[in-house]
Amino acid sequence: MRVTQSMLTNNMLKNLSRSYSNLDKYSDQLSTGKKVNRPSDDPVVAMKGMNYRSQLTEVEQFQRNLGEVYNWMDNSDSALDKATQALQRLRELAVQASNGTYEENQRESIAKEVDQLKEHLIDIANTKVNNKYIFNGTDTKNAPLTVDSVTGIIATSGTTNPVMIEVSGGTKLQANINPQNVFTDQLFADINEFLNALKSDNVANVQAAIGNLDTHIDNTVNERADLGARMNRLELIENRLAEQEVIATRTMSDNEDIDIEKVIVALTSQESIHRAALSGGSRIIQPTLLDFLR
Repeated sequence: MRVTQSMLTNNMLKNLSRSYSNLDKYSDQLSTGKKVNRPSDDPVVAMKGMNYRSQLTEVEQFQRNLGEVYNWMDNSDSALDKATQALQRLRELAVQASNGTYEENQRESIAKEVDQLKEHLIDIANTKVNNKYIFNGTDTKNAPLTVDSVTGIIATSGTTNPVMIEVSGGTKLQANINPQNVFTDQLFADINEFLNALKSDNVANVQAAIGNLDTHIDNTVNERADLGARMNRLELIENRLAEQEVIATRTMSDNEDIDIEKVIVALTSQESIHRAALSGGSRIIQPTLLDFLR
């Protein structure tokens, strides 16, 4: 085969172009730290990277959902704790007022504290977090308890729909409590009856209030225990999600990230090859017919 000057020049330019392409590839990898910077670089790696990134995004979303559930549960637990303390104080006052040596005006003084504790329980039932009522099921825009300003009658909305939040693939956890197990119509009816007994100096009814308050304290404690069990499960799910995040991040890194040492060695080798190609090319191109005729 006859080899012409133009063939040598074209081959040299083709090889130099390929060398420049390799230098550009290694330079991009070092600059970005990624094996592929466009899907055409390696379609398989790019496709796997998309799947791993989707998995990591899903885990991060579940972790954000966990934060929302924690917010509901922590605030509910705190409110139930305060409600239990208020009920126990009411019971203490009932025991104190059932003492036969107390006079009528002393029971009226106790009634004033009981009245304030009732208002305190109403405030707890209407607890708002992030502008949402947390004790009214899924109806978070309306207060679970309303008090008639004229008659003083307390009305409950009766909304008990559970607030379900997805915390992992296919798993939803109830974030709220059932308010009808704690802030019931019967609770405030019993407190009002206790108040009336104190104001009317009816010792028998005051003694009866002790048993009623014990029932409401038990209901509140049971509801809090159920909430605590769900919080324990939530912590287990949080730990599992944290492990899944580490695994997904590591897998994605193995798939996409470069081995810096290997890329630096490859770039250095390519630079040497490129310099050699330039040097060789200059020697091939220089001798022309004009050089021979001089």
